[in-house]
Amino acid sequence: MATKNELVDNPVRQEVNITRIFDAPRELVFKMWTDPALVEKWWGPKDFINPVCKLDARVDGSMRIVMQGPDGMKYPTRGIFTEITEHERIVFTNIKEGDNGEAQLEVLNTVTFMEENGKTKMTLRATVVKSTPEACGSVDGMNVGWNQSIDRFADLLASVNK
Repeated sequence: MATKNELVDNPVRQEVNITRIFDAPRELVFKMWTDPALVEKWWGPKDFINPVCKLDARVDGSMRIVMQGPDGMKYPTRGIFTEITEHERIVFTNIKEGDNGEAQLEVLNTVTFMEENGKTKMTLRATVVKSTPEACGSVDGMNVGWNQSIDRFADLLASVNK
């Protein structure tokens, strides 16, 4: 039995799957995931900002993002890039932290980029692999958050792809 703050394998493989097609070159769509100056502008739900956004987008490179909601509440995350195939695929972990930096939720994210008739088909699969008992139901929030993030991504992509 897991204790309150213990991160354990998630018995239910909760996933969020999002596929979008962008009228932009695959290289640019890929860059939007690996350039911290761009990620800072789109990561997180609507009306969130990212006062901290550090990425070292290479295999074994780290990421650190602190999202801040409109109410001032901060949501720190960290992760590691485990696979990067330029312009094709990014795999990284994303760990939601609690108030004291403890891991509450670990998600494995796989993003693929395919050229399709001059456009880019991007697919995101976010799978909860570990969580504390309290964070077990976070997939609903993840679904809303990721969809809002990708909406922001699309808006920014349209503005930089002129």
